[in-house]
Amino acid sequence: MKKIALCHDYLNQFGGAERVLKGLSEIFPEAKIYTLFGSKKTIKKIFDNKKIHFSLLNYFPLINKYHRLFIPLMPFFINNFNLKNYNLVISSSSSFIKGIKTSGIHICYCHTPTRYLWEEKYLLDYPLPNFLKKFLKLPVLSLKKIDFSFSKKPDFFIANSKFIAKKIKKYYQRNSVVIYPPYDEKKFFYQKNVEKENFYLMAGRLLYYKKFDLAIRVFNKLNLPLIIVGKGPQEKYLKKIAKKNIKFLGFLEDEKLRKIYQKAKALIFPQVEDFGIVPLEAMACGTPVIAFEFGGQKESIIENFSGVFFKKQNEENLIEVIKKFQRMKFDSQKISESVKNFSKERFKKEIKEFVKKIKKGL
Repeated sequence: MKKIALCHDYLNQFGGAERVLKGLSEIFPEAKIYTLFGSKKTIKKIFDNKKIHFSLLNYFPLINKYHRLFIPLMPFFINNFNLKNYNLVISSSSSFIKGIKTSGIHICYCHTPTRYLWEEKYLLDYPLPNFLKKFLKLPVLSLKKIDFSFSKKPDFFIANSKFIAKKIKKYYQRNSVVIYPPYDEKKFFYQKNVEKENFYLMAGRLLYYKKFDLAIRVFNKLNLPLIIVGKGPQEKYLKKIAKKNIKFLGFLEDEKLRKIYQKAKALIFPQVEDFGIVPLEAMACGTPVIAFEFGGQKESIIENFSGVFFKKQNEENLIEVIKKFQRMKFDSQKISESVKNFSKERFKKEIKEFVKKIKKGL
């Protein structure tokens, strides 16, 4: 029997990358899963009955809460993994797991080249004191070399969008095939009898680069109702700057999230995203998206049909586009139909075909 392994950087959060890993585990249910560390809560949510293999990094105190402090150690612990007995390894990577040792076929499903190493703006914008950012320059340079060497380990790269395929080529000098991540069509769908309500929506992990603060400042000025779904390190700060027209609902299970998506006037999506599963879920529920016109989201949102774009990541431009949106009409059913090609079934089919094609070529 052919031995298959799935690898993921770490499992201390549940976002788009983890949804992809879940999809991969459904394609290959017999595959063992390897990851550096993970929280019991996250793992139960994704893989309730599956055994996960961790590195020794998992036993470090506070690893799940403060994992960024342990980044310099991650390549070392990845080198301690040995998957040489596996015929097929698929790594789900936005960091170092693509460097895992294996003698079989290794396919890397790349969510992004390691963002904090290759994109200077990401580190410059990170909420850290300037002296600390300067101090980080040397370790970043060292880790960059390691990451580049790790990018040579996979035999094949799959990119989650054309946007990321260009980055893989630019930073890793590797070609890739694009297979879009899926949304779960059984959990997120349009219902004709659900009426839109008078509120806008944001959803996702409350991280600085997702620009929740930009939307909050805009909705403070417009005094329009905004609901925010999700948790994350910026939660206290965001609540502090938000006025009474903005409500925080925390984390919601998929069924409750679907109902919120269905009732919202629009999803606000002001960040640069590698691809963006949240907009897919919203559109699947018949909700248009107001999005920044840069990043992977451009590959799923159709301008003036399933959403509208704003060109500059600032308050003035977002306000202008929200006012434009208020004068427009959208067909919820047609929006939902426009994202059918991003379903989980399509994702599974394309992954299976890719693996089959590789095996034939060997």
